[in-house]
Amino acid sequence: MECNSRSCNFPCDFDLEYQTGFGNHFSSEAIVGALPQGQNSPLICPFGLYAEQISGTSFTSPRKLNQRSWLYRIKPSVTHEPFRPRIPRHEKLVSEFNQSNSSATPTQLRWKPVEIPERPTDFIDGLYTICGAGSSYLRHGFAIHMYTANKSMENSAFCNADGDFLIVPQKGRLWITTECGRLQVCPGEIVILPQGYRFAVDLPDGPSRGYVAETFGTHLQLPDLGPIGANGLAAPRDFLVPVAWYEDGSRPGYTIVQKYGGELFTAKQDFSPFNVVAWHGNYVPCKYDLSKFCPYNTVLMDHSDPSINTVLTAPTDKPGVALLDFVIFPPRWLVAEHTFRPPYYHRNCMSEFMGLIYGGYEAKADGFHPGGASLHSCMTPHGPDTKTYEATIALGNEAGPHRIADTMAFMFESCLIPRVCPWALESPFMDHDYYQCWIGLKSRFTGLSMNEDNVICRKENL
Repeated sequence: MECNSRSCNFPCDFDLEYQTGFGNHFSSEAIVGALPQGQNSPLICPFGLYAEQISGTSFTSPRKLNQRSWLYRIKPSVTHEPFRPRIPRHEKLVSEFNQSNSSATPTQLRWKPVEIPERPTDFIDGLYTICGAGSSYLRHGFAIHMYTANKSMENSAFCNADGDFLIVPQKGRLWITTECGRLQVCPGEIVILPQGYRFAVDLPDGPSRGYVAETFGTHLQLPDLGPIGANGLAAPRDFLVPVAWYEDGSRPGYTIVQKYGGELFTAKQDFSPFNVVAWHGNYVPCKYDLSKFCPYNTVLMDHSDPSINTVLTAPTDKPGVALLDFVIFPPRWLVAEHTFRPPYYHRNCMSEFMGLIYGGYEAKADGFHPGGASLHSCMTPHGPDTKTYEATIALGNEAGPHRIADTMAFMFESCLIPRVCPWALESPFMDHDYYQCWIGLKSRFTGLSMNEDNVICRKENL
């Protein structure tokens, strides 16, 4: 992917190497021979490196679910000063949702795109929670955040001890350095940063904005394909994993910022955490280009359930019920006959948070813009706005095939009922007129009704 920024000092994707696959066991070394052979933790590692394991699951998780990686680093990550509460505190991050910090509301909610702040703001300070459910302490739940930033992180790295991050940039590229290597993530791509990994976010394009889903206690995985068969949706080979890359030398005052229970703590050290010369394992950061998703759709009648477009899922113990699904609405053809093609009107036992990366969304003719968001909680009715409904009906049954182009919307869907943070409800970007997009829907009933004399008569369109 070629860089369009003339002022960018960062390597572009064609300068980076990646490994491919999802859930694979990978290995990578920046210096040939740095990986130990035949065992994970020899008495003396090659080149005098330290062996360090990072575990994403319990030691005794079944083999097919077990996730861990071995890192071979110049200095171990334990070499730092004690953690202390970060000052000033970050007041807008939540990892345990209850009545003291968030509210329940069944009302349909929508936010306009948030403006990039004028004051210098990096990824950490620009991250804020919109809604969520459950608790990172109990290892069950999720949080949905958004971020706006305009500067790179300086001499610091972020570590999320609460859960996995799924980052969906909407504006501006992210240059992400991790302990496993470097990734460039553009709008239209996503990146998974597993729980516990240290990473730094640089902004080669300056201002940046996007969405973040966080899962507590469950990792994202590819959904089962069922009757679809062996192929389709997101292909494992299209996920890209970084190759080993390291920094050496003294870095006085380097700061590790750790999110733990929704609070931020800091610890000082005198070296970069990105000092991993080699690594191997299946617990790794990765990225994915959403344009490579292979969608499936109705070819005769009716509108497919959005689950057909699931990219990644964080499952629960109940089959078919997700703690969090990541679903996209990519460019595609609509060809169903005698069918109302936009998404149908719906009340759902799941809760749906939607965002728009670029283009327009087929069910909302007005008011839903790139960088904006909406929330339709459990059993809250939602569906196409009046303008979309009227335009669809006007086409009649003879509408030919129609291509939805130049768009990428997405949805975070969860079986849990989200609570909404006060700053999200009080945001100046809240669209308080959202409900009006449905007010114009009129009765089209043509059945029988009673007139003023209680005589049954045929009812005409109002």
